[in-house]
Amino acid sequence: MFGLLPNLGMPELILILVLALIIFGPGKLPEVGKAIGKGIREFKTALNADKKDTVKEEVD
Repeated sequence: MFGLLPNLGMPELILILVLALIIFGPGKLPEVGKAIGKGIREFKTALNADKKDTVKEEVD
């Protein structure tokens, strides 16, 4: 599991931010961040709902 994602340090994060600024521009960056945050939130909500359904099925 830990082999999938490399350890990201400060230089790598700065490089990713600079690339994002170049690709999307400073005006679109907040919109991109908002969309990513919304997607992560929906994913977490779906996982929690799935866990609740699984526990409910196990109890029944």
